[in-house]
Amino acid sequence: MKILLLGSGGREHAIAWHLKKDPRVTALFIAPGNPGTAELGTNLPIAAADLPALLAWARKEKPDLTFVGPEAPLCLGLADLFEENGLPVFGPNRNAARLEGSKVLTKQIFQKHGIPTAPGACFTSALDAYRYSQGQPYPQVIKADGLAAGKGVIIARNPEEATKAIYNIMERRVFGEAGAAIVIEECLTGPEVSFLAITDGQNLQLLPLAQDHKRIGDNDTGANTGGMGAYAPARFLSEEVRQEIIDRVLTPLLAALRAEGIDYQGILYAGLMLAPQGPQMLEINVRLGDPETQVVLPLLETSLIDIAQAVRARKLGTLQLRFNDLSAVGIVLAAPGYPEAPRLGGAIEGLTPSNLPAANRIVFHAGTQLENGTLVTSGGRVATVTAWDRDFAAARQSAYQAVRTVNFEGMQFRTDIGAGAGTAPAQA
Repeated sequence: MKILLLGSGGREHAIAWHLKKDPRVTALFIAPGNPGTAELGTNLPIAAADLPALLAWARKEKPDLTFVGPEAPLCLGLADLFEENGLPVFGPNRNAARLEGSKVLTKQIFQKHGIPTAPGACFTSALDAYRYSQGQPYPQVIKADGLAAGKGVIIARNPEEATKAIYNIMERRVFGEAGAAIVIEECLTGPEVSFLAITDGQNLQLLPLAQDHKRIGDNDTGANTGGMGAYAPARFLSEEVRQEIIDRVLTPLLAALRAEGIDYQGILYAGLMLAPQGPQMLEINVRLGDPETQVVLPLLETSLIDIAQAVRARKLGTLQLRFNDLSAVGIVLAAPGYPEAPRLGGAIEGLTPSNLPAANRIVFHAGTQLENGTLVTSGGRVATVTAWDRDFAAARQSAYQAVRTVNFEGMQFRTDIGAGAGTAPAQA
């Protein structure tokens, strides 16, 4: 099979790595890819959001299946465009992708259909937002409506911080047009969990539960990021709570989407908080998470091709997903200055397979590129070092051992990814 994969991050490197394990994959093309994916297939000099160029290439090369890694192409309607031209795609259509493209729309669907979520309201007027915010308790969560690379969520702990956040998002437009509207909601407390589900619109199957670490610093301190590391499976969740999330959140959510005329096929990433009042929906993403993908795919034994074909045929309910009994830990290496103003172009040492010889670990490239034969940093999140083992502590130790073999000036990483992961399951 000839496969086209869109994206250039650590998530896409992990997807490419998983796809290459399937003997049916005879040709793998990644647009635009990175130095890591270049070792697995052929990188194409086409941006993942350049729909006309992608369509022109696909019409000529006729890939058997296209996997979409990032959210931007989906929100632009790539799945619709390719399907209209007889090119099979694994990923939600544009109508479904609005669930990530608009936090306002998603919040309104939650509220309309009784999906458990934090109390809050949506605004297109900064003045109205200021008035509402000043009348609500603190802390508050203030979210830019549109795509903001995982950085459009601000926790305001007092009126001054709330005013600044609304001003920066809606009036200064620090996130561009993503800030044309905002959501202001109550700040919930509790552990966050990422439910990565697959759906064909009717049936739902879950991938191993992962826990992301969003803050830049240890002990969840500092600025919010796209994710500084993750581990899977997250075993702190009891079977009772897991089933409660399925029954009270995910199943009603699928029914709500159908009621709204949204035909959702593909990955459904549900970000939840285990609040004292029960599981609460925080957000929906329409693709695999990053860095969650880098720790979930080492646990998945079913081919992504089989999953995609079952979803497209609306036969997901008949596919038995297979997982191993391993644990995986992923540590993100970030550029200096990330997330506010990453300083790029630093030479990277040690980020090669030969320097990471263990069979149970791998480096997934993200913000890297080759300049005159030297690997340098090109993005805020540079790479994810992932290790897996039957013993969680051994996997974590292996990941951090590998981190110490990599070096670039100002390299940032958290030292507490997965710390305390052996705690007892949370109860409903």
